This record gives sequence, C-alpha cells and structure tokens, in this order.
Amino acid sequence: MSIDDVLAPALLARQQQHLYRRRRTVESAQSTTVHVDGRDLTNFCSNDYLGLANHPFVIDAFKSAADAYGVGSGASHLVCGHSLEHHRLEQDIAALMGRERALLFSTGYMANVGTINALVGKGDAVFEDKLNHASLLDGGLLSGARFQRFLHNDLDDLEKKLQRSDANRKLIVVDGVFSMDGDLAPLPELSALAEKYQAWLMMDDAHGFGCLGKTGAGTAEHFALSQQQLPIVMGTLGKGAGSFGAFIAGSETLIETLIQEARPYIYTTAMPPAVAAATRASLQLFQSEAWRREHLNQLIAQFRQGVQSLGLQLMPSPTAIQPIVFGRADITLQVAEQLQSRGYWVGAIRPPTVPKNTSRLRITLSAAHSAEQVSGLLDALASAVGAVGGLSD
Repeated sequence: MSIDDVLAPALLARQQQHLYRRRRTVESAQSTTVHVDGRDLTNFCSNDYLGLANHPFVIDAFKSAADAYGVGSGASHLVCGHSLEHHRLEQDIAALMGRERALLFSTGYMANVGTINALVGKGDAVFEDKLNHASLLDGGLLSGARFQRFLHNDLDDLEKKLQRSDANRKLIVVDGVFSMDGDLAPLPELSALAEKYQAWLMMDDAHGFGCLGKTGAGTAEHFALSQQQLPIVMGTLGKGAGSFGAFIAGSETLIETLIQEARPYIYTTAMPPAVAAATRASLQLFQSEAWRREHLNQLIAQFRQGVQSLGLQLMPSPTAIQPIVFGRADITLQVAEQLQSRGYWVGAIRPPTVPKNTSRLRITLSAAHSAEQVSGLLDALASAVGAVGGLSD
C-alpha cells in the first residue's frame, strides 16, 4: 500500500470526530482586527497579550537592525551567529528576571526539550503536571529519566511521588500559566516541596511573561520567587513580548551547562539579529507602560462578569486566557462558526490538545482590545450559543 493509502483513513476518522485541524490564512498584521480568508474579523484568539506585535516602536527597531545586520544570523550561536543584539537581549532579560544569566533559544519548544534533556537522563526522575504544555511533556519523555505525571496542581500527589523517588536528580516541571486553562501553578508551594526533597524546579512562563508582575517579569515576579527558589525559568518572546523566540533564565552555572549540553541550542541557527532588536524594544515598552497590564486586567474582569451572566461554564482563570468549556467537539466548533459569522474569531480547542470531553473556546484578551470590542464579543457569544442550542454533554 502507498503512504497515502495508509494515512488517509486516519485523516477521515479525525474529520468524522470533529477533530480535524485547518489552517487559516491571515492577510494583515497581527491586531485586534485581522483580515482572514478575505474578510475582516475581530481577533480573540491571538497570544499577542499586550498588543506589541505590530507596535511602531518595535517595528522601527526591527527595521534599523535589519539595515545593520541583514536578515539571517548565518549560523548557530556557537559558530558565528551570536550577534551583539542577541547578547544585549540576553542581558536585558536577565536583568528583568532578576537572574544571573539568560540564554536565547529559537523557539519555546526547543528551550523546553533542550533544557530538560540537558539536566536529567537515565537514573534521574522528572515530575510533570498532567496539564503541562506538549513541549514539556515531550522533553520529559525524551530525556530517558523516569517520567511521572502528577494530578493538575495537586501538591499531595506530587509529594507522594517525590517521597517514593530515589533518583540521582529530581526535576519538577510546571507551566506558570497553563495554556489551555489559564490558571496559575502554586509556585511557592512547589518551591517548598522542591527544597524539601532536594529537587529542582523548572517553570515554563510562556503565558505569564510580560503579563504578570509589576514590571512584566511574569509569574516568578508575581509570586516574588528568587533564583534560588525557582532556579529554572523558561519564557517565550512571541506572546506577551509580541516578537519571536524563547529564553531560559537562571544561574551562571545553569546557563553555561545549557550552552554545553542543550542540543537544540547547539545545533540550531540563531534567530535573526533584527528579531532580537525588536524584542529588546518590546521589553522596554511593557516595562515602562504598566497601563497595558492594568487595562488587560480590566478587560478580563469585564469578560468574566459577562460570561457568568450567560450561565456558561467559564474556567477559573485570572489571566488573558479565558476558556469556555462546551465538552463536545462538534458543539464547540458550531459555536466558533457562529461567532465567525458574526465577525469574531476565537479558537475552538479539542482533543488531543485538551482532555476528552473538555472541548472549549479558548478566548484570549489583549491590552489592545477595547471595552467596546469585549462587549461586542459577549453579545455575539449570547447569540451564537442561542443559535446552536443543545449545549449539554
């Protein structure tokens, strides 16, 4: 049988189960209004939480650096691709995070897989929250360490597993803000457990960086955790910072170890220097413009109050990620399609991204949204739900 004959039935089954994924073509810059497949839609599915992806100051920094450095970096960081812009961005991130050093990666996926695999292996143990991002789970599975998942934010379950472990090295890995639920990990308590059982704590702050903390330093700043209390922090630059790439922040020894051992860092071409320069500009903005986080929090409160008045199942999220659970994949898709027909674009999230029977609309808010746009979404949501009907599992 040909490869197509083997693969086609699985694609058909996915379509029949309402789990098929389709790409959409965006024909405009990222903003609260985007031109998609020939029409304008109000965008409530972007991770551009602070509205910086299309900011003039960030764009100007990108253009100036492109004029100076060109487009490509030319090689990996360890060959000849580590530019002055990369170096300065790492210094800026370390200062913002209150850590000794930071190290750039081309993607968050690479940062997570590379870091976990550099730190643990055969004879070690890695403990991960069941709702961790796929990159964290894959990193743990690929490491060769004994891989154990604990119930979501369940400290007792984690402690039982730590008590039973006789591993040489123990690594606890969690999201700071969980990407599909929007809730926060109990990091102070996790840090205490890590200290009690001589484990290391790693936190992926993809969805907290820029959005949480007084200066935007993220979940670590939100909980006021030092480098000693939270020794390994990963952050992405394509969400709150509106740019691209990722970083690990921690001690001098940690970063030097990753430079020597993290294969995705060693063997990947460095991000374009112009991207690093743009990111430095966005970091300046979100540190100096605290109003972005304040406005975002006001929109979150407005949205949550509005959804609760509709009687829908809204998950307990205090962040820009606001999931409404419908359970069934087909119903979730229908509501999303009804919203699109009314001019609103939201994400319909289905298994395997989320557990079975927890399909949801993943609505994301941005500091660039207005209160009027949120009100419009709430009105459209009420109409869409009414048009679909049959929302019970």
